[in-house]
Amino acid sequence: MVDSGVGTRRAVIAGAGIAGLATALRLHRAGWQVLVVERAPARRSSGHLVNLLGSGYDAAAGLGVLERLAQRDLGVFTSILVRADGRAKLTVPAAFATAALGPRALTVFRGDLESALFEALPEGVTVRFGTTVRAVDQDQDEVRIGLSDGSQQRAELLVGADGLHSGVRGIVFGPEDEFRVDMRHLVGAFPLDRVPGEVPHAAAATFIGPGRTAAVINLGPKRSSAFFTYRHDDPASELREGPVAALSAAFGDLGGAVPAALHQLVADPVAAYFDSVSQVVMDTWSRGRVVLLGDAAWCVTLFAGHGAALALAGADRLGAALDDHDVPAALTHWEAALRPEVRKRQALARMGMNQYAPRSEAHIWVRDIMIRAIQLPGIRGLVERSIQRASRS
Repeated sequence: MVDSGVGTRRAVIAGAGIAGLATALRLHRAGWQVLVVERAPARRSSGHLVNLLGSGYDAAAGLGVLERLAQRDLGVFTSILVRADGRAKLTVPAAFATAALGPRALTVFRGDLESALFEALPEGVTVRFGTTVRAVDQDQDEVRIGLSDGSQQRAELLVGADGLHSGVRGIVFGPEDEFRVDMRHLVGAFPLDRVPGEVPHAAAATFIGPGRTAAVINLGPKRSSAFFTYRHDDPASELREGPVAALSAAFGDLGGAVPAALHQLVADPVAAYFDSVSQVVMDTWSRGRVVLLGDAAWCVTLFAGHGAALALAGADRLGAALDDHDVPAALTHWEAALRPEVRKRQALARMGMNQYAPRSEAHIWVRDIMIRAIQLPGIRGLVERSIQRASRS
């Protein structure tokens, strides 16, 4: 069958994650007819923590989801750096983060951000789960999309917001290995059904050792989580092992809250996010009437700390460009304005890898000294002002 929009511009969006849902919301508000297709059979609800600062916070406000997110805000929490056996080494009070981040900041689970965007979608936006883009053909007037459910869609715009392993990118731009830059790190994150008793409430216990980081966060029932990242020369082999075997081997020697977290992973491995850490680097994010957005176009990695914010801001700015220009001109203007920010975040991520997976004990010692130093009153004020300026940029 063939579906066609009548009397309005029509967009098909691949991906019902943060980037795809934000784009759907923004385009519908601008009068577009929107269809979202998602490869997963149902909505996901887990994921690691994301911070919304600066442009990401502003985009959430512009998209009308700030109030929903405020209800899910995890707030700031105490950070406890621990030794391998779980004993506390350094503590950074929550008040430091509060003062540094300022009032325009939210911390939420990735799944809660997706839920807020999904709940904000009006009835006019259709979401088809278990559906992928299989074929794309276009000319100067429209793009024709073949879906895995057998339908054929015609639209003025196809948005590939389907993540790091984007199917749309593979069809329209080329194989993944032409654009994905492997950082030789892996990341695992999963929710904790049982509150980690070894970690005080409203705190995160974090072990940072050569080549790896493990963090267990206690924010109460159904709000606690574990996060792991580590360096490995062959990420593909680790992915074949799966999260249970790989994370147990990489972190099984640690004490404190880690053993209990890994035990919960064994009981429910499906809830875990586990993947290699990669960036996507492309010369252009659009081709004709097909555009990539979010991780599909520019994955900055979690080391940058701005992936969700960039996805929201990218969707909001794309909608604004389409308000003012026809599709080809809008995509050109949008990319030119956003690309400098993406370049900066990708560069910061490459530099920041050593914070999550230090190369040696000497690097860890220097880091500890810096953390102690920034808590001194004079230096603390300077750091807080610097962070506030960075969050606004």
